[in-house]
Amino acid sequence: MRTLDLDREANKLNYPSTSAKTLQARAHELIPGGCHTYAKGDDQYPISAPGFIARGAGCRVWDVDGNEYIEYGMGNRAVALGHGYAPVVQAAREALANGCNFTRPSPIEVECAEQFLGLIDGAEMVKFCKDGSDATSGAVRLARAYTGRDLIACCDHPFFSVDDWFIGTTQMNAGIPEAIRRLTLSFRYNDLASAKALFDQYPDQIAALILEPVRTEVPHANYLSDLRDLCHANGALLIFDEMITGFRWSNGGAQQVYNVVPDLSAWGKAMANGFSVSALAGKREFMRLGGLYHYDKPRVFLLSTTHGAETHALAAAIATMKVYSKEAVVDHLHRQGLRLKSLMDQVIERHGLREFVRTIGHPCCLLYGTLDQDHKPSQAFRTLFLQEMIKRGVIMPSLVVSYSHQDEDIELTIEAIDGALRIYRRALEDGVNRYLVGRPSEGVYRHYNRPETKA
Repeated sequence: MRTLDLDREANKLNYPSTSAKTLQARAHELIPGGCHTYAKGDDQYPISAPGFIARGAGCRVWDVDGNEYIEYGMGNRAVALGHGYAPVVQAAREALANGCNFTRPSPIEVECAEQFLGLIDGAEMVKFCKDGSDATSGAVRLARAYTGRDLIACCDHPFFSVDDWFIGTTQMNAGIPEAIRRLTLSFRYNDLASAKALFDQYPDQIAALILEPVRTEVPHANYLSDLRDLCHANGALLIFDEMITGFRWSNGGAQQVYNVVPDLSAWGKAMANGFSVSALAGKREFMRLGGLYHYDKPRVFLLSTTHGAETHALAAAIATMKVYSKEAVVDHLHRQGLRLKSLMDQVIERHGLREFVRTIGHPCCLLYGTLDQDHKPSQAFRTLFLQEMIKRGVIMPSLVVSYSHQDEDIELTIEAIDGALRIYRRALEDGVNRYLVGRPSEGVYRHYNRPETKA
């Protein structure tokens, strides 16, 4: 494996080539935002970041100019085994050779359902779809149909769906009627009283509470089970969004770790190692309403996606789940994440930056925080850190590891972090603008674009 260029002082910013910039400009002419996921947008990265990734292998990626990087984030957490993971690719290739979509169901749909439900405690039925928004919005519709209520309460987590019921709660709510926005409430994580207050304020009106069972903050003792009991006492359902926690916290998700079975749960991302597969799972009592053999309640148009059961994607999911069943994938994610956190914390301490740079969250799904001289979260310092890591051959929007991240990759990453934090220390003393090239990145949820966002 080639050692990345980590000459911390002499290394120059490696700007995208003229051809890469031409491709970038063309992308913005043809695609709103220049890409198909806001988290991958140009406004989320420094101007020196690679505009496009051409290929990946394991935890390494190469941009269109041929530059090699160690990657963290792994396709927005969708790739947990590694890019181009051979058993998964082979399974998808074999299925694809026989056709990917038919006018009637394929046997692989039953096989994948059995494989999936065998991993998820308490889930009795599953419906496959293509992305997380499909699954969470399907859960919301099902809860409303089952309870006959309109209101949904979502936890104060950053994202649940692209659909109106959630995006209407953000600053980026243009195009969503006010009447729709009023149907979604919010409660605070780890604060049972805030959820109880909603039930008191809107008696017999809330269909479900939806939350990620764990994010950066560990749930307080009995919080998740108490929240489930509170929902049931008030005639509402509890929905877990396991998009991120699923296939990272354990083979059966965070609900298995904390021994709390929700009524419905949404899955995706890592379950097919980057292939487009998501799932809505739950108890038969609720899921059956989207089926053909119930007569006591109205039919629910639950999920009906032309591409939801593409054979090659389901084959990839089956292969991925088999790897999880046979190999200690989750243990590896925890171990390498913990190693990365421990070594990074040591470097932070060595540079005297403990009050300005922080590692956050669970080892298998780490984030980091960047603070300015006033100890406030700073997009400018985040962009500087990203810039300096990219300069040293590491793309690090988060600290998310994969099954392919080995000790050597962690060691090279720590060397890069050491160099990047040396610049961070100087920026705190001299001002971030002296070291940041171009404009800072911005948060996705903003009401208007700002001209300075453009590179």
